[in-house]
Amino acid sequence: MGEDLIRYDLMVQDALRGVVRKVLIDAAEKGLPGEHHFFVSFRTTAPGVKVSTRLVERHPEEMTIVLQHQFWDLVVTSSHLEVGLSFGGIPEKLVIPFEAITSFWDPSVDFGLKFELAGNDAADNDSPAEALAAQEQGEAQNEKADVSEKEASDSTDDAQPQGGAEIVSLSAFRKKT
Repeated sequence: MGEDLIRYDLMVQDALRGVVRKVLIDAAEKGLPGEHHFFVSFRTTAPGVKVSTRLVERHPEEMTIVLQHQFWDLVVTSSHLEVGLSFGGIPEKLVIPFEAITSFWDPSVDFGLKFELAGNDAADNDSPAEALAAQEQGEAQNEKADVSEKEASDSTDDAQPQGGAEIVSLSAFRKKT
């Protein structure tokens, strides 16, 4: 098989991030329709991510937020999202570049996307399939996720999305050799 000089994998990933961007823009403008809500996982130390030191200490690699009941000031630009959430009763403003997002899941319709990160050392040195496998292995080691659903609870719940979501991985679009 020849070398992919066009980088279809990156184009597909960018298009799928566009889906997340569009959904979040609609939520920012109109609110969440029906029972829709979103689990958004991201690398806490990725370039451009702005979260408090307290949250990075609790989640040094990856964190999952829930956009459902208690969030405010959702702003979506072409490059990032900004949102206010409460963690343990403490309000926080988060800035998350789309490039830092590792997964997006809407459990109300069992729809999910999983992303490779740009600039990932594994992605730079390995094949895309090997980079994805390395990323998935790292994510499996950091399964605890922080969730903020109800500010009234005054506590942060550690949660992992439950159910049989069908996560669409970029490798599903690659030609098998």
